[in-house]
Amino acid sequence: MTDDTSLLRRAQSYDAAALAELYDRYALRMYAYIYRRVGDAALAEDLTSELFLRVLRAIRNERAWRDSFTAWIYRIAHNLVVDQHRRRLTTPDLPLDEELLSSDEEGPDRAVESAADCEHLRRAIARLTPEQQEVLALRFGEGLTAREIAEIVRKTTGAVEALQHRALASLRRILTGETDR
Repeated sequence: MTDDTSLLRRAQSYDAAALAELYDRYALRMYAYIYRRVGDAALAEDLTSELFLRVLRAIRNERAWRDSFTAWIYRIAHNLVVDQHRRRLTTPDLPLDEELLSSDEEGPDRAVESAADCEHLRRAIARLTPEQQEVLALRFGEGLTAREIAEIVRKTTGAVEALQHRALASLRRILTGETDR
């Protein structure tokens, strides 16, 4: 991690190359995380841009990370997603992805069925608590460990594992049609 530490120190002193390297290291990961949370590519791009603007402002105002840059940047991304969900009044329909339909080897029927499955899963996940959604996104979407997630969400590892267990149990009930409330 000394490479990251050195890079972060250089970024704090406004080294343009270090800032660019931070962007290169984290932009795709942050975009993927945000996209999984909002389900809209254009919105995920906008929020990723806003994320890096906030990172730059925080560095400029000396309000940057204290312990873990990775945990800090995920917290900022999480806050952006939460803010976006608060602003959104209704959930828009997902657009038909013609590129997916034309490139699917099994034909358009399978592509539509797959898109419907994804939408069904997205709606089921939306019924979980925000904390449960966050833990699942970080665990399965980002592939982080419970310990890493605990650092990001500022909970104990045990609390994260319990949240994950309850989230998966609730998701299973939702998907099988049982009531979860």
